[in-house]
Order: sequence, then structure tokens, then C-alpha cells
Amino acid sequence: MSFDRSDALRRLEGEPFDLLVVGGGITGAGVALDAASRGFHTALVERRDFASGTSSKSSKLVHGGLRYLQQKEIRLVYEALAERQVLRKTAPHLVRVLPFLLPVFTKDGLMPRSLARALGTAMWMYDATGGARIGKLHKRISKEEALRYMPTLPADRLASSYVYYDAQADDARLTLAVARTASDHGATVANYVSVVHILKDGAGRVSGARVRVDGGGEFDIRAKAVVNATGVWSDDVRAMDEGKHPASIRPAKGVHITVPWSLVQNTIAAVVPVPKDRRSVFVVPWGDFTYIGTTDTDYDGPIDDPVCTPDDIEYLLRAINFSVTTTITESDILGTWAGLRPLVRDAKSERTSDLSRRHSVRTSSSGLVSVMGGKLTTYRRMAADTVDTVSAMLDRHARSHTKHLPLRGAEGWQVPSLPTHLVERYGSDAAEVVAVAERDPSLREPLVPGLPYWQAEAVYATTNEMARTIDDVLSRRTRARLLARDASADAAQSVAALMGAQLGWSDHERRRQVASYRSSIERERTTAALPETALDALLHRPS
Repeated sequence: MSFDRSDALRRLEGEPFDLLVVGGGITGAGVALDAASRGFHTALVERRDFASGTSSKSSKLVHGGLRYLQQKEIRLVYEALAERQVLRKTAPHLVRVLPFLLPVFTKDGLMPRSLARALGTAMWMYDATGGARIGKLHKRISKEEALRYMPTLPADRLASSYVYYDAQADDARLTLAVARTASDHGATVANYVSVVHILKDGAGRVSGARVRVDGGGEFDIRAKAVVNATGVWSDDVRAMDEGKHPASIRPAKGVHITVPWSLVQNTIAAVVPVPKDRRSVFVVPWGDFTYIGTTDTDYDGPIDDPVCTPDDIEYLLRAINFSVTTTITESDILGTWAGLRPLVRDAKSERTSDLSRRHSVRTSSSGLVSVMGGKLTTYRRMAADTVDTVSAMLDRHARSHTKHLPLRGAEGWQVPSLPTHLVERYGSDAAEVVAVAERDPSLREPLVPGLPYWQAEAVYATTNEMARTIDDVLSRRTRARLLARDASADAAQSVAALMGAQLGWSDHERRRQVASYRSSIERERTTAALPETALDALLHRPS
């Protein structure tokens, strides 16, 4: 089936469905794919863009979570590492093995025996829990070898360290690939469609939802079952069903910053400690850039648009500057992103970092199925558990097929003649992007100067990937906003011209789109700005 929004809207209004999935993040897309591949007549609606919430703002890692072993979440780590292997097989174009350096800092450059034993035990546990499935075991390395991986580390404080292995994926591209694969298997999928009311039959059972189309009217979607897969918005959807707002989700904010790779020079990822905290942050290379994160703090602000604050910036700069000999300041930051983890509330845990990342599937008395919690890596298992619940509810017992189901672009993805930078985002679909550029060679020009994106990708995103706004293209179909925030704002005008030609935008709509995108960039920049006193402290200068 075509991934066409207009066609999808017609089907949503005119056809009855077995299952309606609310939420177009990684979990909702996974539920839609699992259900459609089992033969359920499936619909999915997303009130904004696919992956526009948490699913585009993660650390972009497919991993077990080494720190979860410290919390004795061994089963979670085991499941996540098993799912990491599934994704390496079903999405090899999107998921790549990534070595991680675990540098060890001491006062005298020597590692205490007790610390060496503790780290060695943790590394072996990670391998035994499933890390070894990647085909490599951790290893202890000398200080000199650690410096070869990351020459900006402080040699005078560095001891022998460790290297272990996980994987990396572009979270937004992964979510889109899952959504498009669901469409390929018969699901009807549309973005910018908001649920405004949960429908119920005469017996009080959920029977669909009333939705509002962005820029259009309202209509009812009829469905035998409804799945609430909206992440941090889960309680809002549950309130439509239950009549009161529950408090099952405890959002935790995670923030990342992007800086030039030259300031860090890490050839592999690293895990570095945060001074005066029990946490550590990832330092991950991404082409000519390195991103640093994440934070993990309680959040009680508006969940629609979490922002990166000066405190978040100071926290991450403090962490990276403790671990490198260069000095990285606010002026070096090229992009930021803030997301909210939809953690399931637990009264026993004081810190969000102590909350379990396991997921929960709950069914209300009226039949609304809500899937909550979890993490990017385990989305497929979350989806399978959710559709198992729906199958039992509808008395249609079919097993999940997604463990061995290739995602969009996976089959035949290794084509030497195609540009590598396209293949690593589109897989075999890179040929379609190249075809767009062949029809108009000028579309091989950079979408944003200095970044590896073609103008053809904006056209393809609009015609084949349901992009509707400039932000859809620059934040999620490409990751220009994360890598070069200000340069992406400068490119907004040309992106509007490319998109507008496909979508029939008027001059007024083009100007509105450009103004909206640039306004959001300016808001992001000013909100995160550090006060001068904080900069002075960060640089160890007298204020």
C-alpha cells in the first residue's frame, strides 16, 4: 500500500478496522507493524509527525544499558540485548555496531584493584547477559590505547580502561522505517491526525475514536480495539477513556548537545563520568560531530515541548570538560535536543534514573489497551506483548512475525553503486532518492551547507515519507537541526521552496513555514543560553 497521507485519510474515514493505534512514535509504529503482519486490519494516527516526541530525541543507541546491571535489572538487559540482535538482522542499514570506551580516571593514574575487579565483573556480566551476541567480547586496554581512541582524554588522570560493544541507530529514521513497513503490510497510517474523543458502543466498550485532521475537519474511525501508545501523553488518552486523569507516567527529561568532533576527537563512543553525580553520559561520534548526553531529571513542565535549559547545558559541559583536555563552551554547541522518557511511576524510587525501563501493558474496564514505559531498543517486544493482549481480547490468536521481518530498506540494501551516506539512512530505498536527483541534477546540491544531505531528500521526504513541515524534513527525515541548528535555519527558505513545489503551498504558506521554523530555532537558542556567571565558573575564571 502507498505511504500517501491523502489516501490514508480517505481509508481512515471510510473503512472499519480491527485495531486503531494512537501514537506514531517507535512503540506505536511497532504495534501497527506487528498487528498488520499478523493479518489485523490496522490503522495508526499520530497527532504531530512520526517520532516527533521521545522517539527522535533519544541517545540513538540500540543497547542493553550497562548501568541497568547496577540496578539488578538483569532481565531487562537480557531482553534488550536480544532485541539489539533482532534489529541488526531486520534493519542492518540502520543499526550498526559501535565500540564504547569506558575510560577510568584516578588521582595517580593507577587503577585500584577493587575498582578493576568491579569493572571487570560488570563487563563480563554484560557479555554473559547477551553482549557477546554481537560477536565481540569486552577487553581491557592500556592507557596508551585509550588515548589513541580519544586523544583529548587527560593522560595524567587516565588509567587502563575498557572497550565494549553496542550499537547505534538514527531513532527517527528507524521509527519511519517501522511505520512504512507497517504500511507495506496493509496498515493505514497518517500523521497530523489528533484523537479528540474515545468512542464507545452501547455496552460501554471502546469502539474507535473521533479524530481531528490538521488543517481539516473531524471524523470517526471505527475499530474493534484501540491501543494507546502515546508515551508521555498516555495519561491524557487514558483520561478520555476513564473520565479522570491518572498519574501513571513520571516523565524524565533527557538532553543532548552537539559539538564539533574536532573538540573531542573520539574515534569510538565513550562513557564519561559526571563530577559530583552518580551518573555518566555518552560521548558519541556522528560524522563531523560529536553528541553528548543524556541528562536524567524529573520533569513537571509542559510535555508538548520540553526545552534544553541553562542547567542542562552546564551539566553536560561540566561532564565533558572533566574528561577532555580541550575546553568546550556554550559557543561551541551546534545543536541541542530535549526529550521525555515515559517512565512508569513507582512510589519507591526517588530519582528518575532509578526507575525501571521495563514496559507495562494495561487494559481498562472499557477495553482501551495502553502500553507504557520501555525503551527504544525493546520496542518490538513491547509491540508484540501489546498485540498479544489485543489478540486475546478479539479472540484471534495469531503469533508475532516481527522477529524475522525485514524493515523497509533492509532487503538488498548493500548496493555498491549507491552513495554510502544515502544507503545508511534509506537502505535499498536510496535508489529512489538517487532517481529523484537524476531527474533534476541540481537536487544533488547540499540541503544544508556542510551536512551530508541532498536537496533531493527534501523532495523525497515530501512525496514518499509524508513530511508536511520544514521541521519534519530538517529535524527528522534528515537530522540537520540536531547537527547544525543555525545553518538549518538559514536553509529554511530553500527547503520551503522544495516542499512547496510538491505540496502546492502558496507564497503565504511558504513564508509561514519559514517563520515558524526559524522562530522555534530562536526559542531553542535563547532558552538554553547560559548566564555569564555560569560561563565564568565553567571556564574556571573569576566571575
